[in-house]
Amino acid sequence: MSENQHLLAEQRRALILDEVRRRGGARVNELTRRLGVSDMTVRRDLDALARQGVLEKVHGGAVPVVEASTHEPGFEAKSGLELSAKEDIARAAAELVAPGTAIALSGGTTTYALAQHLLEVPDLTVVTNSVRVADVFHAAQRTSGQRQGAATVVLTGGVRTPSDSLVGPVADQAIAALHFDLLFLGVHGISAEAGLSTPNLAEAETNRRLVHSARRVVVVADHTKWGTVGLSSFATLDQVDTLVTDSGLPQQARTEVAERLRRLIVAGEPDIGDTAEGDEEDEEADGDTATEPGDTVLDN
Repeated sequence: MSENQHLLAEQRRALILDEVRRRGGARVNELTRRLGVSDMTVRRDLDALARQGVLEKVHGGAVPVVEASTHEPGFEAKSGLELSAKEDIARAAAELVAPGTAIALSGGTTTYALAQHLLEVPDLTVVTNSVRVADVFHAAQRTSGQRQGAATVVLTGGVRTPSDSLVGPVADQAIAALHFDLLFLGVHGISAEAGLSTPNLAEAETNRRLVHSARRVVVVADHTKWGTVGLSSFATLDQVDTLVTDSGLPQQARTEVAERLRRLIVAGEPDIGDTAEGDEEDEEADGDTATEPGDTVLDN
């Protein structure tokens, strides 16, 4: 019996989507053999993924959807994809946050997952242009009351995008007046050539303001974002301090990232202990490390 038979539907669909994207298409009979499930189960999964608009069903299987650089999926469409990867990334990224700091979280489903891991970190000031992220903290306060050490949340205002981010002149002006220690940035796409990009021009400008206002920039992005290019670039890889991603990131991409960024954290992999001397001194000075034993950390 295949261990894949015990996967949840969302996990199985993530595997199917990854296979279709990686190979440029997949047949139903190939997926049934790999996953150890029935044809009917695979066809239902393909139907669900097709409704989300992330693949296209064809006779006998499915092919990936080639998205225009201006296409911006909604929050709900993205929220069901790469769930386990986003959870691993969120858990690893949360380890970078110290109590009492001022942080910013951009819009996106990965930053939304991260917000849920930050609820117990005391005395945070959280700046966000994400309605969903703000809701995480406000819902926690409604449930448990105004407890001591609860985060102070600053929602920027602005015009709402399909991904529930607030952008435009109001958001830009609010962000320009602020300064924060750490920015966690979700992205539509990331590549060596285009850097960080989004299909939404207004969101690109708001993200530029976020990057400019941050002392350190941490991109949280699962492996499917690598190689995707949106209409507008808003930052180069050289402007990013750290990328937190999952184990699906190809080796070639890891090499490119490690050459350009100060730090690459791969969540969910064994710790290879490859830490630069300067960072070891920083960690000793801080009195703790920024990652768990289950994370791979590559420092430059």
